[in-house]
Amino acid sequence: MTTLTAPPVRAAARSPLTITLILVAGSVMTAMDQTIVNVALNRLSVAFDAPLATLQWVATGYSLALAAIIPASAWAVGRVGAQRLYLTAAAVFAAGSLLAGTAWNIESLIAFRVLQGFGGGMLMPVGMTILIRAVEPERRGRMMSLLGLAVLVGPLAGPTLGGYLIDAVSWRWMFLINVPIGAAVITLAGRCFPADVRGEARPLDVPGLLALSPGLALLVYGVTAAGDAGGFASARVLPPLLAGAALIGLFVRRGLTAQHPLLDLRLLRDRSFALATATLALFALGYFGTMLLSPLYFQVVRGESALAAGALGIPFALASGLTMQVAGRLIERVPPGRYLPCSILVALTGFTLFMLQVDAHAPYWRLCATMLLMGAGGGGTMMPAITVATRKLSREDAPGGSTLVNLTTTTVSAIGTAVAAVLLAALLPVGGGLQALHRLGPDAHAALAPRLADAFQHTYLLAVVLMALAVIPAALLSRKE
Repeated sequence: MTTLTAPPVRAAARSPLTITLILVAGSVMTAMDQTIVNVALNRLSVAFDAPLATLQWVATGYSLALAAIIPASAWAVGRVGAQRLYLTAAAVFAAGSLLAGTAWNIESLIAFRVLQGFGGGMLMPVGMTILIRAVEPERRGRMMSLLGLAVLVGPLAGPTLGGYLIDAVSWRWMFLINVPIGAAVITLAGRCFPADVRGEARPLDVPGLLALSPGLALLVYGVTAAGDAGGFASARVLPPLLAGAALIGLFVRRGLTAQHPLLDLRLLRDRSFALATATLALFALGYFGTMLLSPLYFQVVRGESALAAGALGIPFALASGLTMQVAGRLIERVPPGRYLPCSILVALTGFTLFMLQVDAHAPYWRLCATMLLMGAGGGGTMMPAITVATRKLSREDAPGGSTLVNLTTTTVSAIGTAVAAVLLAALLPVGGGLQALHRLGPDAHAALAPRLADAFQHTYLLAVVLMALAVIPAALLSRKE
């Protein structure tokens, strides 16, 4: 493991709250950009004349790039230093945002989103490492709850901001807005973060890195290709799926046996860490994986504008943000085996009620009421699960542990998004998907609305099943400590 001595702390960095607020600002950029395009998919399908299976790569490509670069962050912290690495990552993210705002076709947009992801993928795990090192263990729950504002409120506020920019200005400003924010974060972090003291840097696990990134990309490509090919038995689908599974298997083997693995999976031998990570994986797979559905539902089925579709997600965002602040304190006092199953059940109840009400004429007040439960359950689950997983990590294990937790969340979000897009595309009651819907007249579109709503309703079942499964590892956590 990398051994770092305690770095000298500048005066401005002596307040953990100062460090946390700067990290929140930086993480909000990446968190919003994971879902800000969800509200734009309908508009992008018109601008680029692209099907949903291709459009989802604007979101999935970004998430996969995050997942590809996250495992190298623990190695890079020891090699470069946390502060210097954070500043570099923020600069790459801002540059990718600028380029994405100038994209001329769907292929260039996906490529620039990948560049964004390479920069953004470092921000959260490196930021968590900085925070864990700067805050004493008994205060980590509260600081993590503040940092969690970016993890949950960012993705939920993204569609609202994105909808406004799409309707009032242009979809390009969804990305260009990150440039001034990135400049401010770089300036503040350079002044306030603790100075770097380089320690003993372990060698980079190149075989592990080469196995993980292509493995994840091949798996997600296989899932999306299965949607186009009508099943998993196609010659176009099986090779990438099998190759991806083999590469991921190789990565797991190295993580358990190599002397200096890219990601130390031996941390999962700790029961509390493993159960909390499993809870996080199952919950995030359904929770974040289905975030593209509600903006599309409001636009495609109900005929709302991008701004209205984003604004209808405000109850979700408010409930998650407010609940998160309470949850950060509760998880310090209530045993996780008692608390987390209850918070997951709140989210599960909200998603189930929302799924049952999704139709062509459901009253908005009822949908927003259930979204309050959905957001409260998410805000009460995500950051407490991360806190349970990381609060007992030693200083030496902090980079590897925070990286593994972030990789889990990012990877399952990408996979969940791809699966949800494939399911929805397969269930849409019109050949040609979103492109064909845009060519229909108003009367024909209105006649299809009930069947379109059924497609969304059935896709939401994915989140309900996965959240129900997340209760199992959560209930196995300690019920006494």
